[in-house]
Order: sequence, then structure tokens, then C-alpha cells
Amino acid sequence: MGIGLIFIVLLVVGVVLLMQNNGAARGLFNSDTAAQAETPLEILKKRYARGEIDTAEYEALRRELQ
Repeated sequence: MGIGLIFIVLLVVGVVLLMQNNGAARGLFNSDTAAQAETPLEILKKRYARGEIDTAEYEALRRELQ
């Protein structure tokens, strides 16, 4: 009975630690995640820099965002 109880406690602790580590890796427990998110204008600039959109489309979208 004592070994079974110890096993269950260790199992629960292990699951909790895994959930915390996994959540931290995805930013779930990070309060600064929202502050680090890119703005739509930053995303637009990156798309233009990568050549995904042309100048006319970039200018039209930029005017729409501002």
C-alpha cells in the first residue's frame, strides 16, 4: 500500500511538471506573450520584404492599416 501511494504521488507530480514545462515552451505561462506579438503593420512589412506582395498591394494594405 505504501509503495502504491508513493507511485501515485510521483506520477501526479511528474504530470504537473510536464504540463508546466510544455506550457512554458509554448508561452502559455508567460505574461509577456501578448506584448511580444507582432502588429499587423510589422507582419505586412515582413511580407513585403520577403517579396510575397508587390509595392502596390503593400501601399494599399498599409493605408488600410493606418
